[in-house]
Amino acid sequence: MPLTRRTRLVLAAGGALLTAGAALAVHAFTGTDADAGLQPAKASGAPHCRRITDTAPTPLGGLPRRDSSLAGVAVWGKQDIVLRCGVTPPHLTPDPCFAVDGVDWIIDRAQSAGTRKVIVSYGRTPATQVVFNGPVQTDAALVELSKLIAPIRQTYHCIPSR
Repeated sequence: MPLTRRTRLVLAAGGALLTAGAALAVHAFTGTDADAGLQPAKASGAPHCRRITDTAPTPLGGLPRRDSSLAGVAVWGKQDIVLRCGVTPPHLTPDPCFAVDGVDWIIDRAQSAGTRKVIVSYGRTPATQVVFNGPVQTDAALVELSKLIAPIRQTYHCIPSR
């Protein structure tokens, strides 16, 4: 028996609803609000990155950790602190350098502005980038994060800023 125009429209609408529902379900399982606008780094699948994100502290800088579905990414607060492991290691740079508990870090001035501070581990591969957005306790957070970075063999040192 041939389908009427009305029956075909109802079936098409039902199919569209099922497709939309499936797309929402996939998003719910593969993406989180913590990941909005974020991309994993090129080498985010490195074993050190997996260890760093698996063992990253639950609270950091007074902020709760949020689940991320992205490899090599950890997020605290509403992206107040974002860690991305596996970024390209920085080379010689005039950017300010400092050490925290034996781990060298540089402030990436090109990406930092206003209340946004971008800090990258220096002399270790894979490198780890930490973005601080707003008034976050950066010193306490870097002490905790340096513990995670320290096991990566350091191949060169930066010259601390004075």
